[in-house]
Amino acid sequence: MKPTLMVLAAGMGSRYGGNKQLDQVGPSGETIIDYSIYDAKRAGFGKVVFVIRRDIEEQFRETFVKRLSKVIEIDYVFQELGNLPEGYSLPEGRQKPWGTSHAILVTEPKIHEPFGVINADDYYGVDSFKVLYDFLTRDKSDTNYCIVGYRLGNTLSDHGHVNRGICSVSNEGFLKNMVETRGIEKRPDGIFAPDTQGNINKYTGDEVVSMNLFGFKPSVYKYLNLEFRSFLKEKIGDSKSELDIPTSLDKFVKKGEITIQILRSNSHWFGVTYREDKPFVVESIRKMVDQGIYPEKLF
Repeated sequence: MKPTLMVLAAGMGSRYGGNKQLDQVGPSGETIIDYSIYDAKRAGFGKVVFVIRRDIEEQFRETFVKRLSKVIEIDYVFQELGNLPEGYSLPEGRQKPWGTSHAILVTEPKIHEPFGVINADDYYGVDSFKVLYDFLTRDKSDTNYCIVGYRLGNTLSDHGHVNRGICSVSNEGFLKNMVETRGIEKRPDGIFAPDTQGNINKYTGDEVVSMNLFGFKPSVYKYLNLEFRSFLKEKIGDSKSELDIPTSLDKFVKKGEITIQILRSNSHWFGVTYREDKPFVVESIRKMVDQGIYPEKLF
């Protein structure tokens, strides 16, 4: 059975100022998602499952489903606030999504095979999908997952702060722990971010970071369900709280219940965190088309 690619496309795009998942960056009107699906398909993935918001369904179907269903199997699910485990109900006034762990959990009825996870607004590169596909088809351990890691300095925006999962890696290439670090900013004198105590830390730029390019087996749903329940028990009343993937998995890594290999890709990452990032993305894709990495028109 071919692995599936899950695309996280339910983000609000608040910093970008619009629905960046649907923004056109390619010479024939392609989105970043189109390039990811093109790379995933030629790497060997057999299906794509999108996680979207219900309010963009019509536009999503028009933009993606009509075109891509002729190329690869397409399915989608909604990440809705009321989709909670038995025994929990939606708190009054809650508007913020529950986070990326919840986004993965809502796909459980749709995915029963090894799968990769990507962000809709990130370009990961041809080699990254090959590395991910090889892991998902060759690794036989049900509780060994992977992250395709990038160098922190190659994942920053010139136009504002970003959030990154900074990885500590063992000598054997496995994740020791991952810290979701928010507010990372590139300045003329270096790379800085506040920690949870409000102290400002400086980074070299060589740190390995997760860009939400994961490889999972179906067993991951069990661990995410357990951690999401713990999260709700403690923080369901906090209207701004959310549970990200690194936080969910870190506990189980430390307890030795799962392992996560850190794989490295030769591809260069870029994304559209801010609207000012778009010209660089358009230019980068244009160069790759000119180099023959992609055709002028993908689909």
